[in-house]
Parts: sequence; C-alpha cells; structure tokens
Amino acid sequence: MNITEGIVNRPDYLFEVSWEVCNKVGGIHTVVASKALLLGKEYGGSHILIGPDVWRETTQNPEFTEDKQLFATWRSYAASQGLRVRIGHWNIPGSPAVILVDYTTFISSKDSIFADFWEKFKLDSISGNWEYIDSALFGYAAGKVIESFVKFRLEPSQSVVAHFHEWMTGAGILYLKSRNLAIGTVFTTHATVVGRCISCNNLPLYSQFDSYNGDEMARRFNVTARHSLEKCAANNADVFTTVSDITAREAMQFLGRMPSIITPNGFENSIVPASQEYDRKRSEARKLLLKVASAMHGVDYPMDALLIGISGRYEYKNKGIDLFLEAVARIKEEGYRGKKIVAFVMIPAGNNGADRELVEKMEGHRSTYTTATTHYLSWPENDAILKRIGGMAIDPKVDDITVVYIPSYLNGNDGIFNTTYYNLLIGLDLTIFPSYYEPWGYTPMESLAFKVPTVTTSLAGFGEWVMDHYEGSKQGIEVLQRDEDNFNIVVDGIVARIGEIASLDEKERKFYKENASDISKIALWENHIKYYNQAYLMALDSVEGRDREFPHFEGEKDPGQFGYYKANSPAWRSIMINKQLPDRLKHLDTLSKNLWWCWNHEAIDLFESISPELWELSGRNPIALLDMVTLQRYKELENSGEFTQRLDSVYKLFTDYMAEKEKAKGPSVAYFCMEYGLDTSLKIYSGGLGILAGDYLKEASDMNVRMTAVGLLYKYGYFTQKLSSQGDQVAEYDPQDFSKTPAQPVLDADGQWVLVPIAFPGRNVYAKLWRVDVGRVELYLLDTDIEQNLPEDRVITHQLYGGDWENRLKQELLLGFAGVRALRRLSIHADVYHCNEGHAAFIGLERMREYVQNKDLSATQALEVVRASSLFTTHTPVPAGHDAFSEDMLRRYLAQFPERLKMDWTSMMALGKLNANNPGEKFSMSYLAANLSQEINGVSWLHGVVSRDILAPMWPGYLPEELHVSYVTNGVHYPTWTAPEWKKIHAKVFGPEFATHHYDKDCFQGFRKVSAEEIWETRTKLKTRLIEKIKRDFAANASSNYYSPQQIVKINKTLRDDVLTIGFARRFATYKRAYLLFKDLERLDKIVNSPDHPVQFLFAGKAHPADKGGQNLIKRIVEISKMPQFIGKIIFVPNYDITIAKYLVQGVDVWMNNPTRPLEASGTSGEKAVMNGVMHFSVLDGWWVEGYKEGAGWALQMERTYDNQDFQDELDSATIYNIIEGEIAPLYYDKDKKGISLDWINVIKNCVAEVACNFTTNRMMEDYLRQYYNPLAERKAKLVADNYAEAREIAAWKRRLRRDWNSIEVVSSNVDTIGATLLLGKEYKAEIVLNIGDMNPNDLALEVLLASPNKKGRIVIRESFEFKLKECVNGRASYECTIIPDMTGTYSIAARLYATNSKLPHRQDFELVKWL
Repeated sequence: MNITEGIVNRPDYLFEVSWEVCNKVGGIHTVVASKALLLGKEYGGSHILIGPDVWRETTQNPEFTEDKQLFATWRSYAASQGLRVRIGHWNIPGSPAVILVDYTTFISSKDSIFADFWEKFKLDSISGNWEYIDSALFGYAAGKVIESFVKFRLEPSQSVVAHFHEWMTGAGILYLKSRNLAIGTVFTTHATVVGRCISCNNLPLYSQFDSYNGDEMARRFNVTARHSLEKCAANNADVFTTVSDITAREAMQFLGRMPSIITPNGFENSIVPASQEYDRKRSEARKLLLKVASAMHGVDYPMDALLIGISGRYEYKNKGIDLFLEAVARIKEEGYRGKKIVAFVMIPAGNNGADRELVEKMEGHRSTYTTATTHYLSWPENDAILKRIGGMAIDPKVDDITVVYIPSYLNGNDGIFNTTYYNLLIGLDLTIFPSYYEPWGYTPMESLAFKVPTVTTSLAGFGEWVMDHYEGSKQGIEVLQRDEDNFNIVVDGIVARIGEIASLDEKERKFYKENASDISKIALWENHIKYYNQAYLMALDSVEGRDREFPHFEGEKDPGQFGYYKANSPAWRSIMINKQLPDRLKHLDTLSKNLWWCWNHEAIDLFESISPELWELSGRNPIALLDMVTLQRYKELENSGEFTQRLDSVYKLFTDYMAEKEKAKGPSVAYFCMEYGLDTSLKIYSGGLGILAGDYLKEASDMNVRMTAVGLLYKYGYFTQKLSSQGDQVAEYDPQDFSKTPAQPVLDADGQWVLVPIAFPGRNVYAKLWRVDVGRVELYLLDTDIEQNLPEDRVITHQLYGGDWENRLKQELLLGFAGVRALRRLSIHADVYHCNEGHAAFIGLERMREYVQNKDLSATQALEVVRASSLFTTHTPVPAGHDAFSEDMLRRYLAQFPERLKMDWTSMMALGKLNANNPGEKFSMSYLAANLSQEINGVSWLHGVVSRDILAPMWPGYLPEELHVSYVTNGVHYPTWTAPEWKKIHAKVFGPEFATHHYDKDCFQGFRKVSAEEIWETRTKLKTRLIEKIKRDFAANASSNYYSPQQIVKINKTLRDDVLTIGFARRFATYKRAYLLFKDLERLDKIVNSPDHPVQFLFAGKAHPADKGGQNLIKRIVEISKMPQFIGKIIFVPNYDITIAKYLVQGVDVWMNNPTRPLEASGTSGEKAVMNGVMHFSVLDGWWVEGYKEGAGWALQMERTYDNQDFQDELDSATIYNIIEGEIAPLYYDKDKKGISLDWINVIKNCVAEVACNFTTNRMMEDYLRQYYNPLAERKAKLVADNYAEAREIAAWKRRLRRDWNSIEVVSSNVDTIGATLLLGKEYKAEIVLNIGDMNPNDLALEVLLASPNKKGRIVIRESFEFKLKECVNGRASYECTIIPDMTGTYSIAARLYATNSKLPHRQDFELVKWL
C-alpha cells in the first residue's frame, strides 16, 4: 500500500491500549514507550495511553507518577460508574498522559461478560485460565474507560481512534463494537498466539506452515481462549495491522484476516548519546563489563577484548540463544587463539539477587571466588543456559573465549552493574540475535542505533525489513538465512561474523559502527509513524462508512446555564481542643492515657475519688472524666493535700512499673489480632477472642515481655444492645469519640500523622496509625475513616466484623498487609510473629514479599524464614467458623501479588486451598495461617484435638492425632478480673513473689489459710454489690425497657443477695445451649421457688446481629423472666460488656456453662469466675476438661449418651436440674449457726487453690514463651545467619526432594507378607527395597504402623516401628526394621515413606509422604 507522506489529517483523540503501558514485560513495552514521544509531539494531550493497574503500589512503580489533578472531574465521574483508575504520567521521554485501569472490579461479573461476548462474537472463553481472564477483563475495562472518557469530555464533532495492542486488549475492541460507537478501532498483533506456541514447542513452523489450522492448534496447546480473543479482535477491528510481513502471513493463516496495513516498529533515536558523550559512555561501559567479567573469572581482561552479547527474553530456541552458545562452544573447541573474547548472555531469568561474594570481590575484598553467573539463579539445576555453559568446560585462564551469564533485568539497580541495558549495550563490539521466531526484533534495531554491529536472521521481521528497504552496504548487520534445517550453517555464519569483527582494525571498526547507525535510521519512528497514522485514518474512514451512535455527551453542564451553580457544602474538618490541667495535676492526664490504670485499683480509686457521680456518668473512663470535671473542682483537688499525696503515690507506682521496661529480655513478639478487649473506654472488641487478646497484652506488660500488638480501630466498635418490649435484640452502633479513648495519634518526625498505604483496586487506601499504651506494651491500631479515602474505604474500620464478606476481606487485608507495613514505618522488626486467629494470616504473605524483594530470597526460601518465626493460634472449634473467601474475590485484590513473591497464582492459592486448581474451593485463612506458620496451637487441650481434626485435610499423609498441632489453654488476667477485696486477701497469703508476676502457681495453696468467715463475708459483699448494681441500672437505664415499670418494681423486691445466685453470661449462640435450663419449666419453677433452697438466675450476653437463632434465645429468656413465677428470679441483664462482666464473675455464687461438646474452644468467662471463688458448673468442654476437679465445682459427663442432639439436650437438662437440686443448692444452704456453709467454703478453697492457679494469663504466657516464642526465635536466628544460609539450604533440599519424589519406586516389600497372625513379643523382620536413583537414602525414612479403630470407629495408630538403612548400591536402597508386637488384638498394618531432615522442626513441615 502506498503511504501518503506528511499526513496532516488525524483523529482529535488517540487512545492507545497495551498491557505493557507502565508495565514492562517484553518488547511491546519498548514499542509503545518509544513511539509515545513522537505521538506526543503530534497529538499533545490528546494522545492518552491506557494500561493495567497491576503495580497498584504506585510508589513502587518506577514508571508511573500519579497526578491527582489530571482529568480530575472525569475521574470522579468514572468512579461513579464503578470504574477504578489511576491517572498520571509515564516516566519516559515526553511524559505522556496515562490511565491505569483496575480491571479486577469486573472479576465477579466475568461469567456474564464472557457469555455476552459469546452470544455476540462467538468468543470462546470457557477454557481461559486466570491469565486469560485478567487480560480479557483489562481489555473490557479499557473499552469502558474510553467510552466513559469520550462521553464525559468530548463533543460529537471530535473524532476518536482507539488502538489496541495484542490479544490481551482484544476485549476492548469487542466492547466498543458492541456499543456501536463512533470510535475507530485499530488492532495490532505483534505475534500470533498460535504461531508463538508452535515455535515454542519445537514444531516446524515454516516448512509446514500451510498445513496448520489455527483453531486446531490452539486446542492442542490449550490456548483456545487466547486464540479466540485474538481472532475475534482481528476480525472485528476497523483496521487490523501487524508489525511485519512474517506476522501478516501468520495472521492470514491462523486468524483468517489479512492485515489492512503493515505497521513496522520503530526506534526513538534521542536516547542514543551524541558523539562526545557516546565515546565517554562507551568507555565507561567497557570498563564496567570487563571489571565484572574479570571478577567473575579471576582473569584480568584487557581493554581491547572483543565484547559480544545476546539479550532478550528467555526463549532458548526462539531467540537463538542455543545458536549463540553453540557458536561460542565451537570457537572454544576449535582452539581459538587471539584477541580475548568475552560473550555476555544478558537474558533475565528467575534469580534471587546479586551474588554477594561477587559484589564483595568487586568492592576490593581479596578472594579467589569465581562464578559463571552474576546473580543467584532460583533454579540453577534446571537452567538450560547454565547447563550449556557448564558443558563447554571453558577455563577462562587458559581459553581466549569465555562466557558471562547475566540472568537479571538491567534496570539500574540489579546489584552488580547498577546501570541500564542501554548503558552496557553501548560498550559491546558485536551483538548476535539469531532468532527462529521473531515477528519484528527490537534488539538488533537497538544495537544498530547504538552503533554496535549485529547479527539477525531472515526469520526476524526487522531483518527482512532491512533487506527490503536498505539499499546500501550492510557491514553493520549480517542477516543470516535461517530455516528449520540449517542449524549448523547458521552457527558457522555466527562464528564467521565473530571472526570478522575480531579482525577489524580501528578504521574498519569505525566504518562498521557508522554503517550500523546509518542502517538503523530506516527504522526510526520519524520514518515509520506514517504507517500508524495511515492506519488511524483508515479507522476513521471505517467509522464514516457505517451506521453508528456517538456517545451521548455526559460531561459538565454549560456554565452559562442559568441557575446551575449552587453553593457547595461546608468543608468541615476535624480539630482537637485539649484540656489543660493544673501543673500539680498533670500526672492525671499521663495516667489516664495508659491503660495500666484499668487493672490497678489504686489508680481506679484515685479517678473515682475525683467525682463518683462523674466517674459513673463517664462510663468509668478517666479521659472522659477529666474532660467533665469543672475548673472549680480542679482547684479543689490541686489544693487538697490528701488527693495530691495519693496522686503522687499512684504516679510513682506507675513510673516505677514503666521503668522496668528497659530491662525487658527475651524474643520480641509482634501480635496481630482483629479485636482487643482492654476496657470499656475502647470499644474494639466483641467477645471472647477480644477479651482474651486484651488480657494477653496486659500480662505481656506485667511480665515485661517484649511485645508489640497490631489491630484495627473501629469507629463504632461492637454494637450497643437494647431489647424491645417483646425481647427482640436491637443493635445500635454509637460512634466512638477517639479523643475520649486512650488511642493517641502516631506522628512522624515532622509532626504529621503517620499514614500507612495499601493498594486496593484502582486506588490506594490510607490508614491512620494510632497507639494505645497498655502498660509497657504498645498496641498500634489502623483507621481508614479519613478524608483521603473513598466513602467505601472509610467504612472498612467502622464496625468490627461489620459489612459483607468483601468488607471482611478488606479488614483482613488491612490488618495483615498494612499491619506489617505499620511496624516497618516505626522501624519495628520482631523475632516472632503471632497470628491470633486466621484473620491476620496475610501478615505471612507480606513478610514473604519483604524477604523476596528486599533480601533477594526466592519464594520458597522466604517461606522457610517466615514459617520459622510464625505462630498461628486458632480459637475456632468448627470448620464453618474459619474465614474463607472465593477465589474471584481474592483475585480482585491480589491478582498481581504473586509476581512480587516470584511465584504464580496457583502456587499462592495452594497456601490457602487443598486443591489450588479448583476454582470453586474457597481460600481458607486458617489454611493460609497454618501453611505460613511453623507452630499451630489450639486454646485448650480438647480444642487442640478438635483443631487437629479440622486441619487434618492439609496433611493427608498423616492421621489427625499425629499432627504437630498442640495447645496452650487460655487464661485470664488476674489483676483485671479479680475483685479488689480478694486481691487484698490474696496478697496476704500468696507470698511476696506473687506481686512480681514471676511466681510458682503453688502459691495459690495459701488461700486455704483464709478463714471461712472472711471468705463468706467477702463473697456476700461482692454479691450484694452485684445485686445493687442490677437494681440501680434497671431503675435508671433505658436499655431495660423490655421490663415494664411494674415488673422492675417486682424485680427490685424479689432479687436478693441471700439467695443462691447462678450466672450465665456470654455470646448467645445456639451451640452454647442457654435453652437447657428451660426444657422443663415446671421443674425449674420448683427449683427457683423452693421454700428451703431458692435459686435465682442472672443471664447476660449479646447475639451477633446476623445470628437469628442466638437472638431468639435471648427473646425466649426475656419471655420466661416475665412469667409470674420467675419474675425477679430469672433476669436478663442488658448490654453485656466488660464492666457488667466484672460484676457478674465477682458476684454470683456459681457460673454455669453448657455448650454442645466440643464446640467451646476454651471459655474464659468461667476462669474469671474461679479467680473470685465462684465455682464452675459446666459441661466438660473447653478449659473445664482440664480444670474440673471433684470438690472444686460441678460437671456434666464428658461422653455423649445420644447421637441425636435433641435427646442429648433432654438428658443434659435433666442432669442440670438434678445437680442443682441435689448437690449445689443443699450444699449452699447447709449453714451453721453463723450462717456460713463450711462445706461450701471448702469448695471455694478448692476452687481457688486447685483450679484458679492453672488458668491465669501468667501461666499462659509462660507456656507460650516456653513452647513457642523462645524456640521460634532461636530457630529463626539459625535460618537467617550467614545471609540466610540455612534457609537457602533447606529450601534447596525440599526442591530436590519434590523434584525426585514421584520417581521413587518400590522394588520389593515383605510388609504385606509378614503373616496374618503375629505373636505377642515375637520378633519379625520387615524389609523394603526402593529404587531412588541419585537421591540420598538418608533423606528418606520408612515406618511400619499398626492401627485399629477407636470407640468411635476412627482409625488410630497403636504402635510404630522405624526402618533403618541397610545399604544403598547403584541407586537401590534397602531398609529393614524389627517388629515386636507389644499388644494383642486385631490391627491394620501399613508402611509409610516420608522425607526426613534433621533441620526440619517437625514432620508436617514438609508435605512429602507416601503410603506403600
């Protein structure tokens, strides 16, 4: 086709779409980037590039600079349409405007999108994998973005062309065509999908070209979806182009359409240095190349050495790497002698960063170290280039030719050269690109532009173009004829070309270089852009020739239109006005902002004494209290010697306590949890998990453990419970005033609030960082409710467990990824990372990313380090309670994250799924946490057993009881939950060490010395305080309006402090079986209203707003509590929180718990009760399995009687009635003349001395330190020492074992033929022979197992016998073991093979197991 020179007509707007805009993958990146400068000059701001928002973390993308002002009004409009974009500039010459599109928004709609495209275009997406889905949805999103932009900003008179590159963008063409818009479309394929597949699979592409059917070959190579999209795009675009005649022939054969025009690639010459600068840069490049080569080989290469090179993608055959290396080998084999030749192989491959020993040697350290590669290869044993180099047996000190392998992108920070590819290319004397499949060939074109003679082939589009379009002499380029069968001829040609260049004198060399530069000019963009402009005009002509609709203009209204402008809303922003206390009272402010006060009664009493009324009115919140106190009252306090003396005393206690922090020893721990129940003044908790976490931080403070905690700061916290008159729970969410909480802003060195970014689809979300001081422990909280975020992101931290599953995922991404980044902003690097429940499991992925990107570890090496320093604690006793997310939802937020881990999507999915290839299986956060943690524990002995069952599918080679899943039984923070009256008594009898928080738990035996009178008096006082609190709240609290005034009067008269009081308070869920007490109301009536042994019951608790079953239980209790026979004797106390909980666990006589076993993971409310001498009455579940001791409480039997739950409930209900009537009530009322039940007192003493001592967070923390924190820190230190040597070693060992595992063959085994009947105590010999090839026999272990069913019919292992290695000869290993049965009975017998290594922490650390 004739091309019109100097085309003036052009579209008003040109959109150019490519997957490689601001995202370098291959050569198309260079095409689009280098062309952009010239198009920018022609189009100005009307040339807009569109790419995928795959980096997301814009600060880490060196190619993109975001501009919040560019197209700002359209950006807002696009967001209202659900389009997420980042707008800015590409950091290349000309700084063109760029729109980066987030396509993941459409993942959830992918099925309907693809179905629509099938109906309209027959696009076959059914077999498309995630790479296809990502690409297709990007193209679709780009099409929508173009449509939206045109609708908003352009007039109908303006012409528009959209240019789409490669199959990845093809869906954009289909979308625009489906909308029948007045937008011309151009589609360019740079290499067909099928053509590339044929060539990459070593099939003869050219000699059998005409015999290939594109659709059939696509099915054969499993690329039907990609091929279909490319074919649909090519046939539906207004203009279809390819970059060379070679690709045009492919397009016609495989896609069924001949290109409308050939649009050859070009080069932007402005990046080539001018003459003087050129010489300087060439000299610098040669020095650097030779410096590296000399250090690698231990040879001082002369400056006149011949430097040759090859670069490009790692396609061993297609790019002619095989030919290049064969030519080098042939020169060596022929005994070449002459000028030193150094061959540089600049081919990026999987690597783990710069070779540190090489770096040290280059820095001047004396060393004899030599290497063939500049960087550590990730998979050296599988690297074809390295194998071929090794096969050459080159000795650099003897041979005059040698090879330098550079398996890294040369982007300026590779760690060795630290400069760009162009800055090294300029120093070469010859480049060689003998490609087999090269639709265009940018590398030889670049080489010529930099005056470096080159070699290419006739199968490269550029080589063909030169032969057709350059008429002068061609000393600067050698275009070798290549076909399927002339491998050796091409090698000879390369060898001859190297010899030719080596023999040149200076004058000849200069001529060759100038000729190379001259040839390159035929391919400059200023010469080739005319082809593209012609394509754009053809597209506009096509638009003119068809019926179409111009997008309806939806931009801003005419500013001259009357009445359009309206006043904007007020721009309110938040400011803080703080109180200023008198100097003498400033310590009050300090004390109020550290939660140390909430478990130290001296401080609590101090605050309460300021104003008891305001103390209660403030919700017992000292910060709120101090804001409510009048100036007059402050003056009174300031002048009160008694108050200031007490203040000084409390402040000294606090400062002495805090001073000990500097003496903290042991491993540092980072603790991540979704919720923390510390005090009612900070509502960031809902139930047991949060209360436990809060207690744990307080204990870490008391024991001076080096712990830092991370969580989220919720605006509304958990809900406030109110009940309707019918007993229906109403959840009200009251916003927290953070200025009234102990959370303090974290400021940077400039006094600015620290913001932590996390990339979400199409935007960055920022979290403010707050700090809560919990004694000596810092708790950092993330808060997204800030102006910088979109409304949908501000709500992420509004409610604990609030919103839909997507919001839950956002919360967990924030906690995991942003949580780790928050610590890094504060320069905190812990020894151990504790993931408290699966919500925080993403911390492991973020830490892996750090090691991969910052320490140059591979994904498997990073995984070893992360695992060695991670602990996962699960609190969930049922599989359904573990968070899991659909793959589609995860893909939306983490689509590109695997690239940062140097792994693929499927491998990352395997960390949270049993079958990573099953898109229907959800991604389990607990599986993720377990896979990223060396240690896993449940929160009680029984829960440890249950957790092994839940996690058993992760390790199918083992039975559940074998799993390395242990337990640490939860405890409670003694100073928080124990009444001050008991603390005074305990201080007298527990001994002086108790106050140091480092004590022997046997000190609790001292409680037996306390007199019965003192115990009874204390118990009575605490119960009276509870009863008065309830009556007071019912009289004043609007939340108790589910009782009528008359009923409240009746309650106040009936509720007594001399009646046996049983408490039941917790989260209301059906499995907790609050209904058991009400199975037989007649029987309950007799118990409650017994004339001799009356009993009263206090219930409290919240049901999750989505748990209708739990809410119905509350409603039923309220209904029963209103019945005449139960009014004032069965009471539901509203709005259960920490304050109410303290009154209850300290004031009732018996604490009742009756969950469905084994669904209570731990159940710490009962532990709080026993600290106060309140006996526990419960099903043997959770902590009570370990805690129950006869004479120290009461228990329902452990084993089920009925499989039918209704029958079991009936039995348990009757048992509860019997125990209350027959044991508990008679014991309580069996009083002496002093009104004291001595037997009851004995039970209390047993309860405290024998039970309470075992369930403190003090014991719990000691367990965690001993079992987990100390060993993990020790092992991590070993793995990271010497530049992560042991982590690398273990990862390499596992890689080898995984590679060879399936090749192990059983040659012979007599395990199955030992005999059907064995005799007790008799010795039997078992022998197994394996064919293991070149594997180390000591890496394998074998065992024989004897197993039999337990009472429930589940197979359990009874005995095991280990094999020992007998011999290994020529890859055949013999193992033998002696079996001596120790028990009689019927057993199953089996042999098992597993991988073993003394450096593994336990067997489940490596998944390789095989039953023989």
